[in-house]
Amino acid sequence: MIKAFSLARPAGRLPATKLLRAGGLIAIGLFSGVALADRQADWEQRLARAAELQKEGAAGRAAAERQLEEQTAACYRKFLVNHCRNKVHDEFVAANNAARRVQNEGKAIERQVKKEQLSARDLQAAAEMPEREAELRAREAETTAARAAAAAAEETTRADKARRAEEGAKRKAEDTERLRKKQADHDARVAGQVEKSNARAAAEASKAAQPAPAKP
Repeated sequence: MIKAFSLARPAGRLPATKLLRAGGLIAIGLFSGVALADRQADWEQRLARAAELQKEGAAGRAAAERQLEEQTAACYRKFLVNHCRNKVHDEFVAANNAARRVQNEGKAIERQVKKEQLSARDLQAAAEMPEREAELRAREAETTAARAAAAAAEETTRADKARRAEEGAKRKAEDTERLRKKQADHDARVAGQVEKSNARAAAEASKAAQPAPAKP
């Protein structure tokens, strides 16, 4: 006979409906001040339990299939073959359904946890949105300020260059004027000296040209 899949639950296991109800309550209170680390630990624990239940249910269904094949083959060696086969099939259905319920319980827990995780991510993203927007505005303000500072520095640099160029041109003009005056003074002195020299030469020539006075 097919062994009925045992539904005996270890201490602490809750029925699927209670687990789902508990999951719903947890989802409602996800953001009621419970630390993210605590929620993460709870999710990991429940997902591990969900995987265990699914594995247990899959193993039970596989065992029911094997027993169905073995017991059906054995029925052909008995007198009431059809009666035996019907009984074996009924036992298989019962064991397979029990195993499926355990497997589905694990799947339900997994779906609930993933739903909570998705909701938590959405809520966290919504909660962080103002902070992200503030950070974005701060970065934009910093960028604007940096650009303004760069433009001001560039303008200051251009102004300094223009001022230095103007001062250089002024100094050059002053130097040129100073040299011109110096050259003019030099030319004036030379011209004065030439004029004096010419005047002395003319006086000497005029004196030499005068007749000598007669001797008595």
